[in-house]
Amino acid sequence: MDMKFEEKNPPRTFAVGNAVKFPMKDCGTLRLEPDEQVTFVTESGGEYDVARKDWGFYATPSLNGRLEQFGLRGVLIRNRGTGRYFVLLVERGREVLFDAYCEQENLAVIAWLDSSAALDGLAARLEAK
Repeated sequence: MDMKFEEKNPPRTFAVGNAVKFPMKDCGTLRLEPDEQVTFVTESGGEYDVARKDWGFYATPSLNGRLEQFGLRGVLIRNRGTGRYFVLLVERGREVLFDAYCEQENLAVIAWLDSSAALDGLAARLEAK
């Protein structure tokens, strides 16, 4: 069996957001078999891959390789209200919009995961403990 996309037409719409609610559209379900990958693209040429393995998923391409090459910056954030953590991908050049979103939704940046230097620094701090 190969990748299977089940479109939701019309999309399921639901409200998301903390301070400001806005509609999110759930457009479908994509089923991947082990060793299959899909690529999402932005209008500006950014690419984001998700790969399925028999043990789970590669949730992102290499943080300091392919993501960086395609202008996407990985960032670990924490929702101050719920205490939940998320890894987000920010398009380079849209940091002002991201900062406004973090302010609006009460999110704190824990660490940028967007370069070898940032990741090596994080690894060194963790190894020192």
